[in-house]
Amino acid sequence: MALTAFLFLLSAVVIYAACEYFVNGIEWLGKKLNLGATATGTVLAAFGTALPESAVTFVAVIMGRTAEVRDIGVGAAMGGPLVLATIAYAVVGGALWSNRRHLGRIDTCVQAKEARLARDQSWFLSIFVVKCALGLIAFAFKPWLGVMFLLAYAVYVWRELKNEDDVADHDELLEPLKFQPRASTPSVLAVLSQTGLALLVIALASHVFVSQIEAIGMAMHLPPHMVALVLSPVATELPETMNALIWVRQGKERLALANISGAMMIQATVPSALAIFATPWMFDTPLLVSGVVTAVAIIYLWQLFRRGRVDGRRLVPVGLLYLLFVAFVVWCVA
Repeated sequence: MALTAFLFLLSAVVIYAACEYFVNGIEWLGKKLNLGATATGTVLAAFGTALPESAVTFVAVIMGRTAEVRDIGVGAAMGGPLVLATIAYAVVGGALWSNRRHLGRIDTCVQAKEARLARDQSWFLSIFVVKCALGLIAFAFKPWLGVMFLLAYAVYVWRELKNEDDVADHDELLEPLKFQPRASTPSVLAVLSQTGLALLVIALASHVFVSQIEAIGMAMHLPPHMVALVLSPVATELPETMNALIWVRQGKERLALANISGAMMIQATVPSALAIFATPWMFDTPLLVSGVVTAVAIIYLWQLFRRGRVDGRRLVPVGLLYLLFVAFVVWCVA
């Protein structure tokens, strides 16, 4: 158990350090591709940081030999959006509050395009409701509907890349590339190398982190699909959470929120499509409750962003929904 605790803490530290390099590299990659801050967060950063959770689902549902193993993929597909909609947004709100003096701000209001964030929440919610509804009914051609989710994500990416953003503001906030700190304009090779290596380290460290989470789950005598639903997503969504902390500390909450929104769209579509392709996609009570909690969190966030001028402190309470869900799971297992 001591080794598990050591590897747990070490992998978390490594993920945070690698995220420092990843967010720096991904910002420069967005500049090289002439993308605005929001598109950089929703598409580039989200795609990279969502890989661990997508990999968990892929390995479980495609390579799993038993129904129990494939159920882990279903739990991961539902757990990812739950963690992002609760913990990740709460972390952004808490980080804004704790860093307000460092950022020289008199309040903790989010400096981002609330209308666009509200639209992202409504887009996600509409897809998520369909995704949960499919888990309540059984019919022969359900696996084919997985294609619908992949197409939905493709449309989302196309929309994000098409929308113009304030690229100038993005450029002014860029810090020197860590691989070429003295270069005012780093080379494309250096940008790709830093981003790719950082992503590789994140993936490897996340694998170790997930393994330790699973070991902790076994020690707590939790069923495998419960671990995938409750604990594993906390580990696999750690890169998004770390990115949020780093970007908020730098005064770039627009990137932090865009990264979370983009990752949520991936989690609502790609892992779900894989699970629908390879499993019956039928929900038990914990999965259904996780869907309800996620939907409640998204509705709360949508209302906040729709009203505009969001105080970061109002993002923090959404994290309590995850704690309520954990309490429900513990009650079910007991």
